[in-house]
Amino acid sequence: MNLAALADENVRTYGEYVSLVFEGREWTNVEQQRAANRFAGALHRRGIGPGDRVVVMLPNCPEVLQAYGGILKAGAVIVPVVFLLSPDEVRHILDDSDAKVVITAPELAPKVEGWPGTVVLVGGAGARAWDEWIAPESDRFETVERADDDLAVILYTSGTTGRPKGVALSHGNLASNARAAASLSELDREQWTLAVLPLSHSYGLTLMNAAHLLGTKSVLLRWFNPDLVLETIQTFRVQSMAGVPTMYVYLLNYPDAGGFDTSSMRSWGSGAAPLPLEIVEPFEKKFGGRLLEGYGLTEAAPVVSAHRLSGVRKLGSVGQPIPGVEVAILDDDDRPLPVDEVGEIGVRGPNVMLGYYRLPEETARTLRNGWLHTGDVGRLDADGFLYVVERKKDLIIRGGFNIYPREVEEVLYAHPAVAEAAVVGTRDALMGEEVCAFVTLKAGAAADADAIIDFCQARLAKYKCPKQVRFLPALPKNPVGKILRKELRAVAG
Repeated sequence: MNLAALADENVRTYGEYVSLVFEGREWTNVEQQRAANRFAGALHRRGIGPGDRVVVMLPNCPEVLQAYGGILKAGAVIVPVVFLLSPDEVRHILDDSDAKVVITAPELAPKVEGWPGTVVLVGGAGARAWDEWIAPESDRFETVERADDDLAVILYTSGTTGRPKGVALSHGNLASNARAAASLSELDREQWTLAVLPLSHSYGLTLMNAAHLLGTKSVLLRWFNPDLVLETIQTFRVQSMAGVPTMYVYLLNYPDAGGFDTSSMRSWGSGAAPLPLEIVEPFEKKFGGRLLEGYGLTEAAPVVSAHRLSGVRKLGSVGQPIPGVEVAILDDDDRPLPVDEVGEIGVRGPNVMLGYYRLPEETARTLRNGWLHTGDVGRLDADGFLYVVERKKDLIIRGGFNIYPREVEEVLYAHPAVAEAAVVGTRDALMGEEVCAFVTLKAGAAADADAIIDFCQARLAKYKCPKQVRFLPALPKNPVGKILRKELRAVAG
């Protein structure tokens, strides 16, 4: 099936309703569908069809979702691009994907200057303006049929571990993941959700597909801003939001947070990076609702495991696998390990990617013996709850002892002056590696390196404690908000 069929299913199931609010404008599901049909018609008129790649590089706005729908309807392939990437990174994606069309904004157009393909500007004027492109087209478009294993999306990884790779996801990958994730929803579809993560991330596709299935309503923000997030929750009586840990740290430490009513919130979803356990209790006490951590990765389309809103929550875990997805902890020979043993997290199911685009050797290394090898280290408990211990490449080995950065970071977050923390290994001639902590302090707080090291030594084995602490005004992050250890390692040496 073509993933675009989920939008048709939505209209048949729920009729017309206001599905999206953005900067004061309401959009119904039918209006969104008509805009997607017109864009599909515009692509078709210009010879863009099955298998052709179309890049969408925009900040959050309704046109992102309209473009996604139109590209799918035309049988083409969506290539979402985070608008904060550098021109070199954007050009790499354009060249690697063989894109035919780019949808972007006027202020981002310089990033594709000199590229020979077609550029359509949302908010622009002239022959290649989005509005003028779609205006003459029909509100109806017959969706091009695609097979479940046909390519639907190429999502380029964020580049935290090297040059971005294109993750090839099929219609079946994304549809199965959306249906499985939607089956766990316990929220009232009449109440608002808040969409603040970049739609150019795999989150945007999950939001679109799950919303089609559930008939949910979303308030979309152009980007994360603590004041605007809290104001929106209060105004719309929002019940849920998905974010990354950095966002929740910012909200918890936001000085004016007490002036907003967030009592409507039931669920705060957290993913993409480890959630500091030290913030969970104070966050829930301050804002209400449950802060629930899940786990996923682009290669798994993306959701792998999640906590259930009304179910058991085990702090430190990322919940249980979603329906249809199997998780195992693998040893170095790809054999499943017993309960509570630590090894590499393996995933299999209909959500697992087709492979890395045009990278057969990389694909073979990652998809082997029937498992997607995530590169993450974890364990499963007796109840099937998954615990992510660390990424393999982030493990620090000091004098033969394994040190998991997350364990040290949990202690750092417990320090009353620390707002954010990240731990990396630095080269050491004697021990092989030493622990280096990067810290951002809370506004108005003070602490020196010795005080923080002493704090750690009172709570951790001495060999796990930082040998040095470096203070930064802000930790480097990717566009989704994940802390970039790669950049910290480069600084640490």
